[in-house]
Amino acid sequence: MPAATSRDDLLKVTSKEFEKLFKLLERIPDEFALRSFADGITIKDVIGHRAHWAELFFGWYDDGQAGREMHVPAKGYKWNQLKEYNAKLRMDQADLTYLEVREMLDYQHARLMGFIAGKTDEELYGAPMKGGGSKWTTGRWAEAAGASHYRSAAKFVRACIRSVANPKP
Repeated sequence: MPAATSRDDLLKVTSKEFEKLFKLLERIPDEFALRSFADGITIKDVIGHRAHWAELFFGWYDDGQAGREMHVPAKGYKWNQLKEYNAKLRMDQADLTYLEVREMLDYQHARLMGFIAGKTDEELYGAPMKGGGSKWTTGRWAEAAGASHYRSAAKFVRACIRSVANPKP
């Protein structure tokens, strides 16, 4: 799927992908959301992860705007250490309930939609995001933290559902 190139397109794709994920999550009971699947990861873990990464985006954006060093993906971690970072995140969120991580995701989604709606095409796509260290625009970073993450979370949830419906021998 090609990346959005305007505020309106970004709002549409972010809303569309969130709605798809939301509809899937509505069908998931708590006990299923806490069940371990691939690599011991639960649906709750994946939803908490997506909420957290949207929050990271806002930190990156704020740091870039203020001229501060951006710590991408996070302070003390490099991209090749994502597995370790995500394991730490799961530990940090271990005491949260499925409802709490869903509420976190809802909050971060509303925050992201407000952020995007409050920006112009020029602010989102006119230049690379300040401090980002890449050619990615603010809009592209926002899409990665929102719509792209929603899409991959929905894919994970559907795979979990399929694995129970069609167990491997």
